Amino acid sequence: MTAAAPETIPSSTTYLVVGAGVNGLSTAWHLAMALEARGAGSGADVLVIDKTGPGGGASGIACGLSRGFYMTPAMHPLIRESFDVWTYDRVGFGFQQVGYVSCGETNQLPDYERIHKSQNEHGYRSDLYVGGEAHRFLRSVWPDLDTRGIDVALHEKMSGYSGTRQAMRGFAEKCAEHGVRILPGVTVTGYDLANGRVRRVLTDRGAIAADAVILAPGPWIGEHWRMLGLPMTLDLRYADGTLRPGVDMWTYWRLVEGEVYLDGPYLTPEGRDPPIFKMELMNTPVEDPKTGRRLGDFTYAYWKYAAERTRRPGLQGGSVPVKLGPVAALEPYGPANAGYQPGPEFRDYFAACMASRMTRLAHARANYVDRPSGGIGAFTPDNLPIYDWMLPNLYMIADSNHGYKFTGVGKLVAQHLATGAKVAALEPFGFSRYAEGRTFGKTNTNSPWV
Repeated sequence: MTAAAPETIPSSTTYLVVGAGVNGLSTAWHLAMALEARGAGSGADVLVIDKTGPGGGASGIACGLSRGFYMTPAMHPLIRESFDVWTYDRVGFGFQQVGYVSCGETNQLPDYERIHKSQNEHGYRSDLYVGGEAHRFLRSVWPDLDTRGIDVALHEKMSGYSGTRQAMRGFAEKCAEHGVRILPGVTVTGYDLANGRVRRVLTDRGAIAADAVILAPGPWIGEHWRMLGLPMTLDLRYADGTLRPGVDMWTYWRLVEGEVYLDGPYLTPEGRDPPIFKMELMNTPVEDPKTGRRLGDFTYAYWKYAAERTRRPGLQGGSVPVKLGPVAALEPYGPANAGYQPGPEFRDYFAACMASRMTRLAHARANYVDRPSGGIGAFTPDNLPIYDWMLPNLYMIADSNHGYKFTGVGKLVAQHLATGAKVAALEPFGFSRYAEGRTFGKTNTNSPWV
């Protein structure tokens, strides 16, 4: 059989989206709808290119969580918008609204109170439980849960998860329904700049001129940043006047996630799928439940039902990623990169977190699924996204590895592109924040997802 010839790429387009992950596809789909609604164009004016294809990078191997647990209040309007996108087509996107429960210790109580208040102010409903109330609530969901060391719990009603492959297919289908063209197998090799603007995007299959370029390449953002000739370090100014000079523009973290088969049911007493479970106990070390060997200085783990990824019923989750620094090997990506896979130390730690907390997971280590997983994330200097014009006709969506759950960002960016009007929810994430003293500060967590 003769292989099909690759599609011809156009020499120009009105809107060129670079990256077919969740941010790129959501932006393209919503932009097509916004143009149609205003009578200002259609999906035929939007072209998406990707070096692999829809979901070929981080979006396609994400754990699939959609939750609002962020200690930075500016993130909550974005997650509220994202809920509306996920529920636009629950079946098409595979969205399971099971909820999300996060547990912490007394030292995090003020953080939980702020998160709870901010979430509800933005219409993202959650309940807060403290002390004995937290224990009673948690055991009403997981009767076999060991609640020792847990002092506070937040239950997000609107959170859930989606199978990543199904979600990416769903977003690609939405793009196709509105006439957006997606071209896989197109690698950007450079940018033709003139007078501070992008004149053409150079690819391995030819050059494409565009009125506006939307850059959403996920972990590959650093490569595009270099091709654009932008500075690799910058000075960070904070609201209190603190200055941190010469900070790396991009820092890579290796994600650590895994799967565990289930020996029995994983349901609530009412027979329903339980919420996603997450705990960060900063003063509680992790020990092997059989040998007592210390595996970690603090407890940090999350897991959820993994219906799409496992051949048998199982749970998928992870822990704090591993910081790599300003350089990382992105090719091959994710499960194909043998050098960046979770090792026995993670498997022991993750399984111990599960087995020590729920009796139904006592055999987690023996049931660990030993196969490749995980990927690399490119984080910004303050670990939070950048949504801004980096050149007069190049808009950057640098998700700082917060991409998958923030489907609403594409909706908001499309609104801005179609109307030219500022979008309040995106404004805190402008690039100018670093020089203007609006850099986001450190929060009370071991995680870079703040």
